[in-house]
Amino acid sequence: MALSDSVTFDKKSIKDILQEVVDAIDVGDSALKLNEAKKTAGNDMMKLMQYVFPVIVQIEMDVIKKYGFIDGREGMILFTKLVVDYEKEDKDIAMLHKTIRSHYLPPVTVASENNSSEPNPADVASNDLVPSADL
Repeated sequence: MALSDSVTFDKKSIKDILQEVVDAIDVGDSALKLNEAKKTAGNDMMKLMQYVFPVIVQIEMDVIKKYGFIDGREGMILFTKLVVDYEKEDKDIAMLHKTIRSHYLPPVTVASENNSSEPNPADVASNDLVPSADL
């Protein structure tokens, strides 16, 4: 198990851990490593995942192990599950999680309407699947 049986995490403790991760990202050696990784990655999404994401994960692991999570994959998975569960209920947790993710995931804007003159790819794909009566 990733935690001792006596350790439990409520919304406040998850929020505190996330805030510590955000703070750790912005100071000292972590900030230097992250800035170097971002420079190396540039605007290339694959390089962001290759260079920036591991730095963020290491910072998170360093913080969460101080709270009783085991160091490594299992601890990260459990912590992330708790964050995802609590962010549905708490906008501060959601915002902190979004702040962390923003370092390695660029913002995505979803248009509410299709303002382009090009056809919707879903419509084109569905039309291609309709058999022709001329066969």
